[in-house]
Amino acid sequence: MVTADLIDLQDYKFPIFEERLRFMVNPAPQILEFATRMKKADGIVVITPEYNGGFPASLKNVIDLLSEEWKRKPTGIVTVSIGPFGGVLVYPSLIFSLWKKGVWVVPARYQVPQVQESFDENRIPGDVAGTEKRTQTFLQELKWCMRREKKCRLNLNST
Repeated sequence: MVTADLIDLQDYKFPIFEERLRFMVNPAPQILEFATRMKKADGIVVITPEYNGGFPASLKNVIDLLSEEWKRKPTGIVTVSIGPFGGVLVYPSLIFSLWKKGVWVVPARYQVPQVQESFDENRIPGDVAGTEKRTQTFLQELKWCMRREKKCRLNLNST
């Protein structure tokens, strides 16, 4: 069984990045709470819109803020856009930023083109069966990576 903990960066209202958490003298409680949640997670799904080929500054801010919390963490990426390509242009810069932190970016991609037409005002997908199939494929890949990371960590700790 998998459980999810939804984190909305808007709820945190982080200040603009100035220094990594590990170098902060007196980090704000919200930063420590966020870091703890990230560290405890077996895996992460980053959901981001694409704006002009890039991702929001708030996401870059938290990628840069944390270090050890990201390391080797299986992470799936979901991108959305109002255009026909579903956020494909955001992948190179986002993956590079995550790789620099040692993140294990899972190979499965989940792209939502023309998001404004893909879901109704109640967040119900127009193509329920297709959306469920793509979601399950994406999540199965993420869960596989999470299990492998845990197994590797356990094997490493037992030697």
